[in-house]
Amino acid sequence: MAFPHLQQPSFLLATLKADSINKPFAQRCQDLVKVIEDFPAKELHAIFPWLVESIFGSLDGVLVGWNLRCLQGRVSPVEYSIAMEFLDPSGPMMKLVYKLQAEDYSFDFPVSCLPGPVKASIQENVLPDSPLYHNKIQCPPTGGLGLNLALNPFEYYMFFFALSLISQKPMPMSLHVRTSDCAYFILVDRYLSWFLPTEGSVPPPLASSPGGSSPSPAPRTPAMPFASYGLHTSLLKRHISHQTSVNADPASHEIWRSETLLQVFVEMWLHHYSLEMYQKMQSPHAKLEVLHYRLNVSSALHSPAQPGLQALHAYQESFTPTEEHVLVVRLLLKHLHAFANSLKPDQASPSTHSHATSPLEEFKRAAVPRFVQQKLYVFLQHCFGHWPLDASFRAVLEMWLSYLQPWRYAPEKQVQSSDSQPRCVSEKWAPFIQENLLMYTKLFVSFLNRALRTDLVSPKNALMVFRVAKVFAQPNLTEMIQKGEQLFLEPELIIPHRQHRLFTVTSSFLSPWPPVVTDASFKVKSHVYSLEGQDCKYTPMFGPEVRTLVLSLAQLITQAKQTAKSISDQCAESPASRSFLSWLGFGATDPNSCYPGNDLDEMGQDSVRKTDEYLEKALEYLRQIFRLSEAQLAQLTLALGNTRDENGKQQLPDCIVGEEGLILTPLGRYQIINGLRRFEIEYQGDLELQPIRSYEITSLVRALFRLSSAINRRFAGQMAALCSRNDFLGSFCRYHLTEPALSNRHLLSPVGRRQATSPARGPRLSLRFLGSYRTLLLLLLAFFVASLFCIGPLPCSLLLALGYLLYAVAMTLLTERGKLHQL
Repeated sequence: MAFPHLQQPSFLLATLKADSINKPFAQRCQDLVKVIEDFPAKELHAIFPWLVESIFGSLDGVLVGWNLRCLQGRVSPVEYSIAMEFLDPSGPMMKLVYKLQAEDYSFDFPVSCLPGPVKASIQENVLPDSPLYHNKIQCPPTGGLGLNLALNPFEYYMFFFALSLISQKPMPMSLHVRTSDCAYFILVDRYLSWFLPTEGSVPPPLASSPGGSSPSPAPRTPAMPFASYGLHTSLLKRHISHQTSVNADPASHEIWRSETLLQVFVEMWLHHYSLEMYQKMQSPHAKLEVLHYRLNVSSALHSPAQPGLQALHAYQESFTPTEEHVLVVRLLLKHLHAFANSLKPDQASPSTHSHATSPLEEFKRAAVPRFVQQKLYVFLQHCFGHWPLDASFRAVLEMWLSYLQPWRYAPEKQVQSSDSQPRCVSEKWAPFIQENLLMYTKLFVSFLNRALRTDLVSPKNALMVFRVAKVFAQPNLTEMIQKGEQLFLEPELIIPHRQHRLFTVTSSFLSPWPPVVTDASFKVKSHVYSLEGQDCKYTPMFGPEVRTLVLSLAQLITQAKQTAKSISDQCAESPASRSFLSWLGFGATDPNSCYPGNDLDEMGQDSVRKTDEYLEKALEYLRQIFRLSEAQLAQLTLALGNTRDENGKQQLPDCIVGEEGLILTPLGRYQIINGLRRFEIEYQGDLELQPIRSYEITSLVRALFRLSSAINRRFAGQMAALCSRNDFLGSFCRYHLTEPALSNRHLLSPVGRRQATSPARGPRLSLRFLGSYRTLLLLLLAFFVASLFCIGPLPCSLLLALGYLLYAVAMTLLTERGKLHQL
C-alpha cells in the first residue's frame, strides 16, 4: 500500500528495502536498531511508515509483514525473541516513536481503512463521537485519493498495530496455533501492562540517546480532560473539552499515551455494527449534525451530495469476528478490570474527588464506563446473534463472563475455598452491576435463546451452559441484579420525591442525606437508555417471559441427560461384534438401533460422565437463580414421557393428531434430532415386494421371486383347495402358504388404522428366505458339520428336510391350538 509521503526519494529507505530482501531477519533487526540510534529524526521520518507497514503488514491484508499472529516462541525461538525485544514498550521501535514524537511529525492514515461506521461517518462530514478523531481529518488535495487522518507517530503506530488483528487474513485451519502463545497476543499484554499500569504511574518516554532523554511530548491535539469523563457532563463542557487548554495540568501530558492506547484498541476492535446502531450511540449534538446534514441533502434533490448519502447506508460490510479477535478483546477486558480496580479504597469513593486527584486516578475511574461499556455491549450483541451454534462460541462466552465479574481481577480477591463453593459477591459491586444491567440481563436472555437451539448432549455445549449458570448463581449476585431491575422499573418521580425529602428533614439541615434511591434509579435508567434508546422495550430477567425460557431450558437439560444415558447404553457393546451378530441374525437388524454420531461416540464413557455432571450442576444452579421448586423440576421430568410401554420400547416422539395423521411438536422435533425417541419404522406393504435388504443377494432374490411367482400362478387353484381343508393337511398348508393380513399389523398412525383394510390375498409360496446370506451360511455350516461325521450332501439334505418337517408339524399343532383357545 503506497502513501503520498513515500514518493520522496530517500537513500536510507532504499537501502533498508534492499536489505529486507537480501538479509536474514536477525541481521535486518540489528541494522534497524543501529539506524534508529544513529540517524536524526529528519531521516527517520521518511522510513517510519514503511517500517510500520513492513512489521504489521498492509492494511489491505496483502502484505503479511512479520506475521506476529503466528510467531511462537516454541516454534521459532530466535525470530520470536528478536521480534519481541524490538517491539517491546521499552524497545528500539518505541524509541523511534518517541524520537519522532519529540519533533512533532505527523503521518497520513487513510480513512478508508477505518471500521465501517467511522469511515461512513467521516466521509459524510459527521465527526465521530470520539476525541481520537478530533482536529485530525485532512481533506485531500486536488487529485487526491481520499480523506486522511493526520496522526502523530504514537497514534500511527498504534493504529497499525491494532488493525493488523483484523485486516490480516485469518490463519489457515491446518495451522494449529494457540493464540495465547503468539507474539501479537503477548505484545498486547505488554503494552497494556506498560501504559495502563495497575501499580505506580505510567513510565515516562524513553531516552532517545545516551546523552539525555527526549522531552515528554504533549499531544498536538489534547485529549479530553479527565475531569470531563463523568457520564453526565453537559454538552457545553464536552465541546469546550476538545479545545486546546493553555493551563492544562502538565501531569495530563504524561498519561495521554495511555488514553490514546485504550481509545485505539476500543475503536479498532469493538467498532463494528450496523449504521442504525452507530447513530443510536452518537451523542445528542452529533445526532443534530446528522439530522441537519440529512435535511440539507433532502432539500437539494439534484445536488451531488446524493451519492454520498447512499454511501452512508450502503457501507454495511459484513463483519464476523474471529476466535483470535475475541480472545484478544478478552485480554483487554481482564486488564481493564485490574486497572480500574487498582485504585486505593480512599481514592475509589466518588466523594473523595477533588482537584488534587491525579489524572491517572481519574482515568482509572473512567476507563470502563467512558470508553468500553457502550461499544462492548454492541459487540457482544453482534457475536451472540451471528456466531455459529458450535463449540467455538466458548471464546465469546468467556469474554462476556470476564466482563461480568470484575471482582475476579480486584487486588483484594479471595482465594477460592477448598469446598469449591463460590464466594459471596460483595455489595461494593452493586453500582457496577446496576450501571451494566443490560450486560447481565439482556445478554443472558440472548444466551438462553442460543442454548435452546444447541445440542446439549455435546460435552462442550453442556459445559457452556454450566459456566453461565455457575457465574449467575454466585451468592448475592442475583439479588443485586433484581435490585437493578427494580430501580429501572421504578416510576420517574425524582424531583417531587427529592423536594418532599428536603422539606421533611427533622435533623440538622447540614447533616448528610441517607442514600437516595432515585439517584441510583437515574443511573440505571441512563445506562439502559444510552444503550437501547428511550423507546426500548425491556424484558425483566426475572419476569414471566424469561422464566418460561428457563423452564424450557431445564426441560431440555433433563432431556439431554436422558439422551446421553441412552447413547451410553446403546453403544456400550463393541460395534464390530454387534454388526457381526446382526449379520448372523442373532442381533438387532434395525439400522436405527444406535443413535447418530455425536461427540459422545468419539470421546467414550468419560464424556458421558462429564456431560451428565455439567448438566446436573447447571440444572441445580438454574434452580437456585430462579428459585425453581423441586416439584416444578419433577413435573418437567414427567412431561418428557420417560415411561416405557409393556414391550420395553420407548414411546413415540411428542406429537399431536391432525387431519393428515401425526404432527410433530417442537419438543418432538428436538427428541428426534437428539435421538431420544423415534418412530418404529416397519414395512407395511407386500412382503414379497419390499426393497432388497443389505443382507440379501440381489440377483438370487429376483430369481427366487420369478420362480415363486410362476409356481403361484401355475398351482393357485390347488393351493387354495388345500388351504380350505379342515383337516391337519389344510392346517399344514395354511401355515406355509398364507400371509398375515395387513390389518393385523401394528400401525403407528391412528389415521392409518381406518385405511388399513386391504384386499385378501390367496395362498402363496415364498422362496425369498433362500436369498439371504444368513440362510445360505447356515446351510453351508450344516453341510460342513455333516461332512465331519462322514455324511454326504444328499443324506444331509434329507436330514435337514426331515428336521424341518418335524418343526413344521409342531408349529402347525401349536398354531391350531392357539386359534381354538382364542375361540
